[in-house]
Amino acid sequence: MYNQISKLKFKKLRHLLAMPFIIGMAIPIVVLDFMIEIYHHVAFPLYGLPINKRGNYIRIDRQKLSYLKPIDKVWCMYCGYANGFLAYAVKIAGDTEKYWCGIKHHDGDNFIPQPHQADFLPYNDEQAYKDFVNQKTCDLEKK
Repeated sequence: MYNQISKLKFKKLRHLLAMPFIIGMAIPIVVLDFMIEIYHHVAFPLYGLPINKRGNYIRIDRQKLSYLKPIDKVWCMYCGYANGFLAYAVKIAGDTEKYWCGIKHHDGDNFIPQPHQADFLPYNDEQAYKDFVNQKTCDLEKK
């Protein structure tokens, strides 16, 4: 099916065919945004983790560009929100992963490590993990 669609010669038709899928993602993204924000503001203080500033990830400003058509401004706002939010969600998920696990994945074929995992514990290093857990336990006892 992909090969048939990608061979369509009319760019506008291809865009119109893709439109329901792009628009259809808006609802799940907004619902996820709502749920992530609740989790972030409830769980992070309980973990003792700092709250990430939403505005550092989501920027909706391209609609101010005078050379864009009105419909292009709407799409730019959507993309600015969606991509910014997803980067924000990845940051929250990464901070959560670091708090709870913090072990790198096994380097397998075609695996792309996440940038936030760069300072995680090495994969399959039991002693490093035990040291990490002991340090975390000592830190919690001090609080």
